[in-house]
Amino acid sequence: MPGNGQAGVIPNPEAVFVARPVVVYANDYPSGHAIAPHSHERGQLVYACDGTMTVTVHEDGGDRRWVVPPDRAVWIPAGQRHSIAVSQRVRMRSLYVLAERAAELPASCRVAAVTPLLRELILRAADLPRLYDEAGWQGRLIAVLLDELSRLPPVPLDLPQPAEPRLRRVTQALLANPGDRRSLAAWARWAGASPRTLARLFLRETGLSFGAWRQRARLLQAVARLATGQAVTTVALDVGYDSPSAFIAAFRRQFGTTPRRYLRRTLS
Repeated sequence: MPGNGQAGVIPNPEAVFVARPVVVYANDYPSGHAIAPHSHERGQLVYACDGTMTVTVHEDGGDRRWVVPPDRAVWIPAGQRHSIAVSQRVRMRSLYVLAERAAELPASCRVAAVTPLLRELILRAADLPRLYDEAGWQGRLIAVLLDELSRLPPVPLDLPQPAEPRLRRVTQALLANPGDRRSLAAWARWAGASPRTLARLFLRETGLSFGAWRQRARLLQAVARLATGQAVTTVALDVGYDSPSAFIAAFRRQFGTTPRRYLRRTLS
């Protein structure tokens, strides 16, 4: 049952009332679909077995954003407001976990690598009846699934979103056009701040320097574009790298592999 992206709409609201520790829902969403900010009474693992999505977590100190390809998932604790945007058709699997069964899971949002075993467990659990037999093999499958969730290896690929108006204006412009090569000084003039002030705001509000934030934004947008089938050379130039080789080197430092190998792994 796809959500309609309207304010106040919570996808899979009946998950709260299912008398089982873990409930898995399968939702397919078209490209361009958006799910408005909302929260759940259960913790949620958001996983796209196909397609790429952007998950934004809304916090008082500023938003955090993740571009999530098929080998990644986002863990969202109970009560945490979040929204989802679909950049290409997504087959989403959402795991809703009771708070008392999520004690060993992270207390804050994080993006995590999905192992081949976890992927198969999620897909199998999505086929179970809502009121699966907790005492039989179905309950044992869920227990193994919970064990795997507790071992999720974190991946530091979130993109902090600042709250300070001048800095947010700069970051929104960079997200809209990651290939913009203006220097920190040029952005500072455009935003009405000194270069020193803008540099200090980046560190204070995102924990990253201007250069580190921009590079992470470029690479995350690159992942989303590569997942739609765009050529590496086109993506490299569009997101602001001087050459495909410079892009591949930066991609390898961040992801530990080349773009082509990364895509073969995530889309296979």
